[in-house]
Parts: sequence; structure tokens; C-alpha cells
Amino acid sequence: MDLEVLLEGAGRSVVFGLIGIGLMAVGFVLVDVLTPGKLRDLIWVDRNPNAALLLVANQLGIAAIVFTAIFTSYDSFAQGLASTVLFGLIGIAIMGLGFLVLDWLTPGKLGEVICTPEPHPGARVSAAAHFGAALIVCACIA
Repeated sequence: MDLEVLLEGAGRSVVFGLIGIGLMAVGFVLVDVLTPGKLRDLIWVDRNPNAALLLVANQLGIAAIVFTAIFTSYDSFAQGLASTVLFGLIGIAIMGLGFLVLDWLTPGKLGEVICTPEPHPGARVSAAAHFGAALIVCACIA
């Protein structure tokens, strides 16, 4: 392997990494919008286990989508980037929609359940739905 190929691969890794981090930031904003209060305070100040669980499922789901999009990427770097961004945004939208559907199907407000300080089974169900939605997108990519 010559140095030029190595550097090209390293550069692509940096670009895909930045895209992945950006998509994970968008996922953070989505969870912040779906839950009452400030997510950063709920998790890092209040140490809320339910909000943390939902964010963990969100971040792992987005990472799985980005991984799958990169792993199955087109030969063209530009097409690979475009598909990663597109599928990442689709996955985030589907996770948000899944949250809203689950909120509609269950009693009370799911966002409020996520904000309760005691561990709540509804948070586990919501996290599983969030991650499950991401896996569906991964299957569509592959």
C-alpha cells in the first residue's frame, strides 16, 4: 500500500467520522426536543436514568446506521457520503416518529415518563423502540 492510498483512506475516515458525529449531534437534539426540560441537565446534573437510557439507544442506533451506510458504501466517495447523510437523517426521523407513535399508543406523556427520576419500564420500551427503528434502517441500507 503506498502512502497516497493510505492518506486518502485516512482523509475519508476523518470526513466520515465528522459526518457520524454530526448525525449523532442531530440525534441528541431530537431526544432533547422529544423530552421536557434540557436533556444535558436531565442526564449530567440530575443523573436521570430514563433520559440516559433513551439517549444511549439513540446514539447507538445512529452509530449503527452510520456504520452500515459506510460499510455498504458506494465506490464513489461522494455517493458514500451522500448515502450516509441521507440514511442517517432518515433513521433519525424514523426514530422520532417511533417515539411519537409509542407516545400515542401508551397512557400519559412518554416525554414525562422519560423525565421521572426513578427507573421506569416505559423508558426501556422507548429505548428498545428507538434502537429497533435504527436497526430497521440498517436492514434497508444493507
